[in-house]
Amino acid sequence: MSSWYYPGFPKKMVFISTRSGLRMAFSGSSLTQVTNSSNGPRTVPLSYTLLEGQNTHPPLVFLHGLFGSKTIFASEAKALAEQTGRKVLTMDARNHGDSPSSPDCSYEAMSADLEALLLKLGLTPCVLIGYCMGGKTAMVLALQKPELVERLVVLDISPTLTTAFPEVWTYIKAMKSLKIPKELYFSEAQKLADEQLSQYIKNPGVRQYMLNSLRMINGQYIWNISSEALSQQMDKIVDFPQIQGNYSGPTLFLRGANSNFVQPDDHPKIKHLFPQAQILSVPKAGHLIHTDQPQAFLTSIQNFLS
Repeated sequence: MSSWYYPGFPKKMVFISTRSGLRMAFSGSSLTQVTNSSNGPRTVPLSYTLLEGQNTHPPLVFLHGLFGSKTIFASEAKALAEQTGRKVLTMDARNHGDSPSSPDCSYEAMSADLEALLLKLGLTPCVLIGYCMGGKTAMVLALQKPELVERLVVLDISPTLTTAFPEVWTYIKAMKSLKIPKELYFSEAQKLADEQLSQYIKNPGVRQYMLNSLRMINGQYIWNISSEALSQQMDKIVDFPQIQGNYSGPTLFLRGANSNFVQPDDHPKIKHLFPQAQILSVPKAGHLIHTDQPQAFLTSIQNFLS
């Protein structure tokens, strides 16, 4: 296993909880160094973890959702690496985890970041497995650069404007309201954070998902995401860009049976952009399919790969 990030790159704006309340802080500069591209958005270098594999089948690439990080799919990545023998890549999207910040939260920019990393690591063509925001990023790359994607898995999201997530602003408010004394051990801090989040977020699975982004950095407990950048461009994140053409490779849309993120009205758009798409539901699963029904999730992925 190799875990990697670009040392020396400026960190993101973070919220720091102190005894006196919440304050804004910067670790390094608020400006992010980027790579210029003459053909598209400027890219940022993504932090990633790569699990090595022995066979020659296309590698699996996991993309987390909004407010997530590469640790979200750590156990699933390990399981699939062991079961399939393939290389498995997880990464932090821009403005998340250990990846740099950027004011551009468009899917064109996030897919350009992904493309740059895949080409750098020599991991194309690959199997993209994207959840929610990561699913939209995966769809954009597949539509724009189909030669890089051997097959596509989209987890509980559609290539449309997402209207099933009005609570996103509640989540941001909950993160900003967090107050954790720096003297606490990390396990105690997680427990207290969960208690405070529960005032706004009733679903324990969602709280656990978000707690994966809680970090102790420079003696303070912070959310390791760029909430300000994400808040300012939330309209782009919940939408989906207009892209010409389609992706004709094997595609699986896997939705939670108890989730309303993928609606029957979305199916024509899915089939138009992804003609080979299968649309399957996982029983007794909500939006967080991989945590609600972990074995069914892994089985669905394995069946699609075979």
